This record gives sequence, C-alpha cells and structure tokens, in this order.
Amino acid sequence: MSDDRNEGHAKDIKGSAKETVGKATGDKDTEQSGKADQAEGKAQKGLGKAKDALKGKK
Repeated sequence: MSDDRNEGHAKDIKGSAKETVGKATGDKDTEQSGKADQAEGKAQKGLGKAKDALKGKK
C-alpha cells in the first residue's frame, strides 16, 4: 500500500473529527475545514490507489 493511501486515510479521519467538533461547538469554520480535509484525504487515497494499480498492487 502506498504512502499516499495511508496519508490520505489519516487526513480523512482528521477531517471527520474536525467536522464533528465544529458541528458540536457551532464553529462553522472548523466544520468547513474538516470537510475540506476529508475531501483532500479522499483525493489523496484515490491517487494512492491509482499508483498501486499501476504497480500491480491491490
């Protein structure tokens, strides 16, 4: 598994936590930042999957 997949997964988890905290505290900026982190993480995971596919890994 590529580093991009691992880092992307971590960003996705971090973003989810940030979004939850933002919702709980009513902080729209933190909530939006969390959503952005999640989107970035998902994109990075996708890149990692593509790289792995090119290398013949699952």
